[in-house]
Amino acid sequence: MTFKYPAWACPSLLYPPSVAESEQSLQERHAPRSTCFGCGPANATGLRIRSFPRGDDVVMTFRARPEHEAFPGYLNGGIAGTLFDCHLNWAGVHALMQRSGATSAPTTVTSGYSVRFRRPIPTAGDITVIARAVDVQDDRVVVEGRMIAGDRECATARGTFVSVKEGHPAFHRW
Repeated sequence: MTFKYPAWACPSLLYPPSVAESEQSLQERHAPRSTCFGCGPANATGLRIRSFPRGDDVVMTFRARPEHEAFPGYLNGGIAGTLFDCHLNWAGVHALMQRSGATSAPTTVTSGYSVRFRRPIPTAGDITVIARAVDVQDDRVVVEGRMIAGDRECATARGTFVSVKEGHPAFHRW
């Protein structure tokens, strides 16, 4: 990874759960009707991740269920990839909005992302993803992130997300 996190970024200190439960996530604020499997607030059977700006970072915490496991006690790699894909995308949306001063979210799609698994991801407690935009252009952003579970970094990711225009099938998805 090309960036360092401050000492306060220990998963248990990112934000008290009660604050996040009452706080509106980026997805709830900017895409309340989204049915995306990973981050859509309107998808009752999806993962429904919730991303929150925290300084230069965007953070989320996820609690896996047994159906998210690859084998007992450990997260499926595809679910981990979905968490990264959606959360890094929203970190990118947030960075694009900050750059342009926009009050509404641009519609973005994943141009590409990669995940590096460092160790199995335990599901016994919270899984935290911390993301940060590292290169922001007018219509695209590169975001890096790390996944922490069991107080250890279990995976890292890097993705590029692009803003789409009228005519793209995803344009009106928010």
